[in-house]
Amino acid sequence: QVQLVESGGGLVQAGGSLRLSCAASGRSFSSYHMGWFRQAPGKDREFVSAISNSGATTLYADSVKGRFAISRANAKNTVYLQMSSLKPEDTAVYYCAADFSFGKVRAEGYDYWGQGTQVTVSS
Repeated sequence: QVQLVESGGGLVQAGGSLRLSCAASGRSFSSYHMGWFRQAPGKDREFVSAISNSGATTLYADSVKGRFAISRANAKNTVYLQMSSLKPEDTAVYYCAADFSFGKVRAEGYDYWGQGTQVTVSS
């Protein structure tokens, strides 16, 4: 199993930047493909980005492409989400997730989840 803890959320003005981190504990972090999801009030949890276990392959939702960047440091058991040019519609609780399969864009496909970190973008 793997345990995930997100951090780095906060309040930022539109156009600003934030970097989210997701620290993993447990066994074999480098075996897991990682994903970021977000959930706004009253909405379903939606896919944001994913990265393969080696970091060589990434995937982005169209809504964040060109503004967000996912990366990972396997030596630190951490995955990151660099968010730039933030918009009010990016406001949500952001979750990281882990799975043994890559490229899943549906939340139901991931086995392990963190508790989430709130990101609020003011206009």
